[in-house]
Amino acid sequence: MTGGSSGIGAESAARLAEQGAELAIVGRNPERTRAVADRVGGTPFLADYDHLDDVHALADALLARYDTIDVLANNAGGLVSRHAITVDGHERAIQSNHLAPFLLTNLLLPRLIASASGGSRVRVVSLASSANLMGDLRLDDLNWEKRPWLGGWRAYGTSKVATILFIRELAERLTGTSVDAYSMHPGLVVTRFGDTSPAIRVARWVTRGHYGIPVAVGAIPLTALAGTADVGAPSGTYFDRLTPNGRVNPQAKDAQLGRDLWALSERLVGLGSHQRG
Repeated sequence: MTGGSSGIGAESAARLAEQGAELAIVGRNPERTRAVADRVGGTPFLADYDHLDDVHALADALLARYDTIDVLANNAGGLVSRHAITVDGHERAIQSNHLAPFLLTNLLLPRLIASASGGSRVRVVSLASSANLMGDLRLDDLNWEKRPWLGGWRAYGTSKVATILFIRELAERLTGTSVDAYSMHPGLVVTRFGDTSPAIRVARWVTRGHYGIPVAVGAIPLTALAGTADVGAPSGTYFDRLTPNGRVNPQAKDAQLGRDLWALSERLVGLGSHQRG
């Protein structure tokens, strides 16, 4: 569970632990990550998605710790209110919301496929957003240097278009492996999301913190998709909370754009041909 140190990640981890799951809790903050791991009887792992080296180290640590991985929940990421470039040379929102989980998934993919070879269903679940509807994915401007930033909202939506495309292309590549892939929008949840955004701060002040649904409700879709129950929808499906085939940006339906994004993402994160799914 990436992004498991707070919000819906922590809540979903607790519910999955109650169902008997063994949890690997991934977060940036050591104290919060360790506290959640202790609470759910899991193991803490630290990674900062602003550093792709951390993603490589995380994958190595997970592979060393677990012989099988049944679910990869890509829940980390968020809104970046000020335009900034990471040490890896990528805009922060596209790296944390797409490139880092893309890299982690690919590094863990052989173990996920092997885990499914015994007959059990294995899943990759990635957090998307209805904000994909405001996205504008341009492969020649992933770093958002040719367009106004505007508080990062459109860049955030664009990163979620990338998430949906990634999951759909991943599902296509995993055909016949018993590994399924899903993306989902949890709803507008009151968490630490967008802490640096003036718009979010105003919404919190005006509504006294009641501008969205509580964490306990927001965690329901992630818990369901990461759980053992049948999903009832084909691999590659985007869920709007628990409803399959939610409304998406037309770009998110473009299969060729998904293939082009995959190829570009491989180059940007430094994946060689021997590591491709």
